[in-house]
This record gives sequence, C-alpha cells and structure tokens, in this order.
Amino acid sequence: MTIHVEGLIAIVLFYVLILFVGIWAAWKNKNSGVGEGGDRSESIMVGGRDIGLFVGGFTMTATWVGGGYINGTAEYVYLPDYGLAWAQAPFGYALSLVLGGLFFAKPMRSRGYVTMLDPFQQIYGERMGGLLFIPALMGEIFWSAAILSALGATLSVIVDININMSVVISALIAIFYTLVGGLYSVAYTDVVQLFCIFLGLWVSVPFALSNP
Repeated sequence: MTIHVEGLIAIVLFYVLILFVGIWAAWKNKNSGVGEGGDRSESIMVGGRDIGLFVGGFTMTATWVGGGYINGTAEYVYLPDYGLAWAQAPFGYALSLVLGGLFFAKPMRSRGYVTMLDPFQQIYGERMGGLLFIPALMGEIFWSAAILSALGATLSVIVDININMSVVISALIAIFYTLVGGLYSVAYTDVVQLFCIFLGLWVSVPFALSNP
C-alpha cells in the first residue's frame, strides 16, 4: 500500500480539526436562538436565525464551493473539447444567490419559514409539499454523493485506501457533528473548510504545473 506520509498526516489533522470545531460550535451555541418557550428543533435547523454575517457568508460560500464543484470544474475545463465554457457555475451560483437575497430572503425570514418548501406547502397544501419534497430530496442525495465521491478520490491520491471506506468515514464524521450541533456545527466547520480549500488550492498550483 502506497502512502504519502505528509499527506496522510495532513488529512488526519484536518479530520481532527473539523471534528473539534464541530463539537466546540455545538457546545458554544447550545442555548443560542432558544428563548423561553423557543423551538429547539428550529434552532438546530436554522441556527436560531442569528448565525451572523461573517460565518453566514463563509458557510454559504462553502456550501456551493465544495469538493464536487472544484474537482468537477477543474476536470472539465482541462478537457480539450470543453474548456472555459464549462466554468459557468460561479456565475450561475452568484446570480442565484443575488436573486434569492433580493426577492426571497426577507419575506421568508419574516414569516418564519424553515425550508424553501414551506411557502409552497402553505399555499398549495401538504400533498403538494410532499410531492415537491421528492425532487428536493433527490437533489440533496446526488449533491452529497458528489461531495463524498470527490473526497474519496482525493484520499485515494494521498493514500492507497478503498474509496468506499474513505467515503463512509467522512460521512460518519459529518453526521456526528451535525447531529450534535445542527446548523451551528455545520456553519463553523464550513469556515475552517473554506480556509483549507483556499490554502490547499494555492499549495497545489506548483504541483499541478510540474506534473502532467
């Protein structure tokens, strides 16, 4: 089994850091957003609606700019038959977030919605809400699969480990800190992950330039 020792150490430290930050965020904000008679489940799902601009901006960016996005964009831009025309995702993402912020964020927040499906269910009923939930669920499942697949491919470069095993381990860690701290843990770990992505991409540039 071929192992890149420095890379393996970096991966282990990254996992430990993410797990620590997730648990710390859960402990730090265990009572945030929950006043007297407040809804604990809503606090877990939407962070009590008090995440803050800095953390909110980072977690929103990290949600879009994940491993699947970075790996997929890099791979298709590299292919001769595709090129930069396949790097349209940043513009589409940015446009969708601007439109969402201008037209949807304020009314949805003022009415206390928890998910994007809430207004449709309120207007058209529970059956329509349940029907719309199906494509939303499938989208989240495929998106999660893309993220975990990218992570497995990355780990397979660093250490000769079964991709399925690396995916399972990564998923268990993410599920654990999410169950412990809800959106707070996800948001704070996203900040760490975004910094790691930013630094890691710059570190990888000389290796990419020198290795065909």
